[in-house]
Amino acid sequence: MTEEERVAAAETRAPEEPGEAKPGGYAPSVAERLALYQRAGGVITPVLTALLAFLMGGVVVLASGANPLSTYRAIFDGTGLNWLFPWVSGADRSLAAINLQQTLLLTTPLILCGLAVAFAFRCGMFNIGGQGQYVVGSIMSVWVASAFVGMNGPLHIFLAVVVAAIAGGVWAGIAGLLKATVGAHEVISTIMLNWIAYWIGSWVFALGGPLQSKANGGSVPVSHDIQANTHLPVFWGDPLLQGLHVGFFIALGALVVYWVTLNRTTLGFSVRAVGFNPEAARYGGIAVPRNYFVAMAISGVFAGVAGAVDILGWEFRINVNDIQASQIGFIAIAVALLGRNTAIGTFLAALLFGALLNGTSTRHLDPAVFRPDLASNLTLLIQGLVVLFVGADVLVLWLWNQRRRLRLGRARRAAEAAPTA
Repeated sequence: MTEEERVAAAETRAPEEPGEAKPGGYAPSVAERLALYQRAGGVITPVLTALLAFLMGGVVVLASGANPLSTYRAIFDGTGLNWLFPWVSGADRSLAAINLQQTLLLTTPLILCGLAVAFAFRCGMFNIGGQGQYVVGSIMSVWVASAFVGMNGPLHIFLAVVVAAIAGGVWAGIAGLLKATVGAHEVISTIMLNWIAYWIGSWVFALGGPLQSKANGGSVPVSHDIQANTHLPVFWGDPLLQGLHVGFFIALGALVVYWVTLNRTTLGFSVRAVGFNPEAARYGGIAVPRNYFVAMAISGVFAGVAGAVDILGWEFRINVNDIQASQIGFIAIAVALLGRNTAIGTFLAALLFGALLNGTSTRHLDPAVFRPDLASNLTLLIQGLVVLFVGADVLVLWLWNQRRRLRLGRARRAAEAAPTA
């Protein structure tokens, strides 16, 4: 290429992409460009993941013979999020308020269990045990809240929550201790602990179990009811209709604690350093085994509090079937992945999945629009797709680079086709 052609190419080339070197100017380092792509992916990836999941879910709805737009509209109305629209009024607004209260009730434990998964992720560990930690917290909270008759109400609530938090922390700490001491992989150990919690809960409340209620002749595998003074206060809605309780603020407070711990404390720095590179952290003087144990224990605290909040907020007892059917800890994995282990991302992802769980329930979805029994499977499908597409940051970066190459290719061809002087 002649000198004139090079000048023409420089004049007709496409506008520079962010972070791209300018001719004769400053060339950003690889680290700077990677940081830029990661910041872009931090917003784009979760949105793209959710859109892809809902798009594929819509294809399944269409294949079942229903209208995807009508189905998603009915699910949205069932979530109560239409309460946020000022033009919804009258009876529709009252119904939307009740539905939104139910959505936020489901969102509350998802936030806490999502943080349980996210905190371990930030230390480089995959906490699959949120379900077991949630169950252990539920068991301990229902035991404490149903005992100690005559204790002061606020103190009783505080004691139940603290005991549940400690129980969840100890349960998760077992997996952290095993990893720190003998190198046992946390995925295997937390899955095993999930099953141990599952069978302990199934035994203690089963017929003849040590914590089974003797009401109705002891014929029902259920716990004792918690004391009336341990019910969390309801600040929005009717307590008899499961209004929204103050546990929602506990979950919001946990988000703040999570962010502050990771970003403004020495502990958080150590946890993130181990998560980035444990060998480099060890070389820098950070106790890697200690951080494995502490990170898992803190994760368990979040999940244990989630169990206590559900018991004290609206369940008030545990049935064996509740323990065996609960999936809250597993849904939280998708919450943490979609939220990219950030506080605000976890909140938004928990709200999304809480809305899906509530909006697809048989109580809200009109069978004329979509079969409610299939709608619950639709929720599971979208959850699975989120986990599948969560690696989309690689796809996003590839598409971004392909777009950039196309722009540069067009500019180069235009320069070559331009007439020379």
